[in-house]
Amino acid sequence: MKTNLSDTTFLILIRLDSIPRLENILVVTEQICKYYNTTIMVREADSYNNGVLKSLLNRTIHYEFIEDKDPVLYKTKHFNQMTRIVCTQHIAIWDADIVVNFKSIMDCIAKLRKNEADVAYPYNGICYDIPNQIKCFFLKKRDIRFLYRHKKKMDKLYPKILVGGAVLINREKYLQAGKENEMHYGWGNDDFDRYYRFLILGYSIYKTDTCLFHLSHPRSTNSQYRTSVQIKRSSCELIKLKNSSINDSII
Repeated sequence: MKTNLSDTTFLILIRLDSIPRLENILVVTEQICKYYNTTIMVREADSYNNGVLKSLLNRTIHYEFIEDKDPVLYKTKHFNQMTRIVCTQHIAIWDADIVVNFKSIMDCIAKLRKNEADVAYPYNGICYDIPNQIKCFFLKKRDIRFLYRHKKKMDKLYPKILVGGAVLINREKYLQAGKENEMHYGWGNDDFDRYYRFLILGYSIYKTDTCLFHLSHPRSTNSQYRTSVQIKRSSCELIKLKNSSINDSII
């Protein structure tokens, strides 16, 4: 029996730059559909619509294709556009390559529903990158317990504590915080920017005591900084925010 998550909308942005990315989003959305009665919005942003993703996604998913000829996937702008049409009490900003324990999601939603948190992360900041050998078995088994059993064979996606990939937020609080900061263009510090704004605004933040898993895929130009200018701009924006206070104009 599926769990009622009708008060939550999952937002997933994708640009299909490889077959593994297609495999990833299919298994990620399949896992959400398997356990929850909820709304999933998938936006595919690319220069050409080949129709492949739409034909393979679960029919209950709200799919849209946006023609986007910019070689840089402007994540913050796209998420802000998607948020405008969401009407549920909670939103989930979700990475297309992320797998998490479904119990952690319900733990977070319970905190949001009871107003014990404004923002909830279904993991503790540690994300493991699933190597291809393990990923192949997981795609067959579709059982997250298999990933936990082989966690010691994986490397961390990044050495520092993360605050992106999967975040559940009270929609009104998210709007009050200014949504995504569009000063971050492409891959960058947008997740940390969002997190520090929540801290500065005094939001109650909850994290579950479990890890996150990242399904491996080739690292395209939209999975890394493209230029030194982009690095500097994104880093400066984050530094400015971290040195702000609630009395400053941060939204």
